[in-house]
Amino acid sequence: MATDYRELAAYRRCVAQVTSRWPDFLKLRQEMFAQQARFDKAPEKVAENIVGSLFTSVLDWTDHDLNWQLDRADLVVTRNFVKYLVVETKSPGSLKSRKSLDAALEQAWGYAAEQRVKQVAVCDGLLFYGADIEGGGLNPRVRFDLTLTQAPHDSLWWISLDGIYRPCESRPDLPAYSEQAGELADGSPSSPDGLILHPKYQIPARCFAYVGDPAKPATWKLPYLLADGSADLKRLPKAIQALASNYRGAKVGGIPEPAIPEVFRRLAEAATTAGKMPAPGVAVAAAYEQLAEILNQLEAAGK
Repeated sequence: MATDYRELAAYRRCVAQVTSRWPDFLKLRQEMFAQQARFDKAPEKVAENIVGSLFTSVLDWTDHDLNWQLDRADLVVTRNFVKYLVVETKSPGSLKSRKSLDAALEQAWGYAAEQRVKQVAVCDGLLFYGADIEGGGLNPRVRFDLTLTQAPHDSLWWISLDGIYRPCESRPDLPAYSEQAGELADGSPSSPDGLILHPKYQIPARCFAYVGDPAKPATWKLPYLLADGSADLKRLPKAIQALASNYRGAKVGGIPEPAIPEVFRRLAEAATTAGKMPAPGVAVAAAYEQLAEILNQLEAAGK
């Protein structure tokens, strides 16, 4: 049986350290925001300084571990040459909406894909949001407010030196699937806000249940969301059937087998949010019944 991470000595050390250091960090952060208070705006550099202080003065990383402006990424956190995390910083207060969060995550994901890093994060000095790149998408890892008077121990543990390499057992509520912005060599179009669109479906990568490479729309499989992030009720059941069996004789290819359980869960999350999954006294389409059965099998198999 797996050990509860809260029972680890490393976790207890992290909690003690974070608790003792958090008050000084808040004071330092407030000083860094002096320009924001004086002129009602502050540059991205303020957020960079706050992120650097978070990792080195609150957590157990050193200045030696922080690599700024590395191959287009604002920050890459490393230890012994291993790249653990790509961080995209934005000007203070700029991550107030889901749209702005997605836009920042899309950059981080693209830079991480280039450097083969499996974790990304974005921060504007107020919000810190981190995610794991797995199963062809971004799975939330941490989300916390940097103005909290009490240190967010659990969230900080998952980006600490001893916690960052561990599979996350505590997911924040906000899901996130994003894509890299910019022009593509294959001429794929982009939306007015700069997001890459699939040349056929005209939707960004976050609308697909599997994304092999955020810079290559040809690797995006199973469209299932609308551009606003809500479930596409026309495409969602087709995506389920194409992965579970076939849709009108067509089966989806190009999805690695280890990623398939996560893709099924991603489809189920959208179906649940849309109120389409089976429930007592509720009749649903056969595709959603099949999806529920598959989820039960995956759970029983420990997948």
